[in-house]
Amino acid sequence: MARVVGRSAGASVPRSEDVARVAGVSRKTVSRVLNNEPYVSDEVRRRVLEAAEELGYRLNHAARALASGRNRSIGVVALGTAGYGTASLLVGIEKAVRDAGYALRVVNTTDGDPDDIAGAVMSLLEQGVDGVVVSEPIVEGEVSVQVEVPVLFLGAPPAFASARTLTVGVGAFALARAATDHLLDLGHPTVHHLAGPRRWYASKDRVEGWRAALAARGAHEPPVVEGDWSPASGYAAGRELAADSSVTAVFVAGDEMAIGLIHALREAGRRVPEDISVVGFDGNPVFAYVTPPLTTVRQPFDAAAREGIRLLVHAIEQPDTDLPAASEAPVELVVRGSTAPPPSHQSQAVPPTT
Repeated sequence: MARVVGRSAGASVPRSEDVARVAGVSRKTVSRVLNNEPYVSDEVRRRVLEAAEELGYRLNHAARALASGRNRSIGVVALGTAGYGTASLLVGIEKAVRDAGYALRVVNTTDGDPDDIAGAVMSLLEQGVDGVVVSEPIVEGEVSVQVEVPVLFLGAPPAFASARTLTVGVGAFALARAATDHLLDLGHPTVHHLAGPRRWYASKDRVEGWRAALAARGAHEPPVVEGDWSPASGYAAGRELAADSSVTAVFVAGDEMAIGLIHALREAGRRVPEDISVVGFDGNPVFAYVTPPLTTVRQPFDAAAREGIRLLVHAIEQPDTDLPAASEAPVELVVRGSTAPPPSHQSQAVPPTT
């Protein structure tokens, strides 16, 4: 006879001991699984989660907050922009925070002003958050705030002191190097670079990755051209680079700038990829459907967010223990139609002999 574990309409609300009984484990084990604590086998974790789902058991977060002295919330300071990279990272953070059983509080900043960031952090602390994530890519000057909860800095170095400071990168250096290596591997003698605004940490990491790839291959380092992430700035850079007949490859620090650059190159009669190859950065899926489809490196937004929130939750819930080892962000090169060997390396059609 099949076991019936669901609740009828008049049944009482299930408790943790009910989950323990169905899963065949102790209440302590149920608590450890539902609080996402370590040292529980995958099999036991699976049984507990399945039992909780079957019974319709939900954690009482308010009771947990009273018992632990925590509000089960994490605050995020984020740049107020709809840019693909910034928005995608925020979506990844939201999912990772929710999966960890915490609520999310978000305060946007406008232009990286230290006072603005300090005000955003103080606003979150006033809401009683247990930890803070700083996903602000521009910090100019010292942020005058002292924080007594753990703070995670994503993709940027620490900007102020906290009870415990964590940093997790999004792998921009390695991705930029992979993009540049791809073009060098195709036979291009060097690679030009269209960078983002120099005051952004993301721009600096990408410039350094590009330089490292060129230096490792003994390639000449051309002057950096600076954009502002917009397609318009890519278009302006494309007009400049199109006038230089020696340019055969460009690594662009953002997909949107890359599209503007390609448009300018084509207007100037420089074909992509036959005359000039272009690699973007971010992995915006929209640009798989432009002409030519854009070769790019995909930022691991979800992976970086999961890793960062994993470490932050550990720092919140186990403040007196060492942090677990951090995992490396994956490097993913997406090769499409905007890259090819330089003109001198491309095969030429040979007329048939008679």
